[in-house]
Amino acid sequence: MKKLMMAAFGGAALGLMASSQLAGPLLAQEAENKASIYEQLDLFGDIFERIRAGYVEDVDEKELIEAAINGMLTSLDPHSSYLSADDAAKMRVQTSGEFGGLGIEVTQEDGWVKVVSPMDGTPADAAGILAGDFITAVDGESVMGLTLDDAVNLMRGPVGSEIIITVVREGEVEPFDVSLIRDTIKLTAVRSRTEGNAVVLRVTTFNEQTYPNLREGLAEQIADADGIDNIDGIVLDLRNNPGGLLNQAIFVSDAFLDAGEIVSTRGRNIADGERFNASEGDLAEGKPIVVLINGGSASASEIVAGALQDHRRAIVVGTKSFGKGSVQTVVPLRGDGAMRLTTARYYTPSGRSIQALGISPDIIVEQPRPSQVAEEEDDSTQRQRSEADLRGALNNDSLTEDEIRQIEEDRARAEAAAQLREDDYQLAYAIDILKGLNALGPLADNRN
Repeated sequence: MKKLMMAAFGGAALGLMASSQLAGPLLAQEAENKASIYEQLDLFGDIFERIRAGYVEDVDEKELIEAAINGMLTSLDPHSSYLSADDAAKMRVQTSGEFGGLGIEVTQEDGWVKVVSPMDGTPADAAGILAGDFITAVDGESVMGLTLDDAVNLMRGPVGSEIIITVVREGEVEPFDVSLIRDTIKLTAVRSRTEGNAVVLRVTTFNEQTYPNLREGLAEQIADADGIDNIDGIVLDLRNNPGGLLNQAIFVSDAFLDAGEIVSTRGRNIADGERFNASEGDLAEGKPIVVLINGGSASASEIVAGALQDHRRAIVVGTKSFGKGSVQTVVPLRGDGAMRLTTARYYTPSGRSIQALGISPDIIVEQPRPSQVAEEEDDSTQRQRSEADLRGALNNDSLTEDEIRQIEEDRARAEAAAQLREDDYQLAYAIDILKGLNALGPLADNRN
């Protein structure tokens, strides 16, 4: 027994000695790291003082410190940044649904400003700016070497003033200039309409108005159709939607899901991860859904598309989305400024990370780019003559007036569908899918 006790105490003593031997180097390394950090902070202070005392022009000390802070954040990733008091106030206004500018969502790639998406009904949209365009200069001043915030500041200005941006576009040999007039951007988060027998919900952004707009717009279209049984389904158009508020993306996804995970977030610490689940209730009552996405669909748009795709609640059509799968937390700072810091990644219900990969559509459908030069119509595109156009042609006496009226209405719908293919091929494709699913009847409903 004594031998056992001696062995136990001996083991404990050895354990203490091992711990002491390990703790020594660890503590020394930690102290060395702290000393190195303090040395670097001292270096920062030295440089700051040298700039103040010796730079060729007087410098604004506050702006200098803010630039240093912003440089530290922007070195992490394209979405982390410092927001001055003015920028923080503008961001709060933007998420409420109204702000001033060009109506263009941008990011930075290889030092250039890249368009994520133009916003519907804005100066950028009217001027033909496309997702994927690169802005290389603003009013003749190159943006290469500028931070994203500095480049955005160049594009800001008084409402009604002109701005000329230089654009590089894939497929165009030379850069070209585009003139825009700055305007107050008032975003309608969701526009609803009916095309044929399909309800089209065009979601332009995810701000505080998005889910209420969507719910009310869908209810209005269903009422106009005299009930949900009279519609083929819903097209959720998320093209060129740059994202926005996470909670609104969750609400929109939940609107069409009865249960299951919508999205999860995972940060550096596993304990900080979150999962968001759907609650019972489907605004579409099981009707088929087609989600439209493209390269301008980012962030919150990708959350919605990914959730509905993973749950097989919708068919995703279009082209691969932007691939912004990171979570930014806005941290208020002293002086009314704020810090936008990337703190986590988004994951779809199946565990896919959106980051850099985006959402791949179930059916890839390219949108033809608008032709720069209007082509003359050839003879084959002219309306062809039919028997009814011939002078003295016999009337059709086998149909009643109601039947003739029905045929004319069907023809008008077919002509409208053909025109839609010319105006918006991807949307027309989505509506055709809904029409086909609706024709299958209960089979289409059972797939969900």
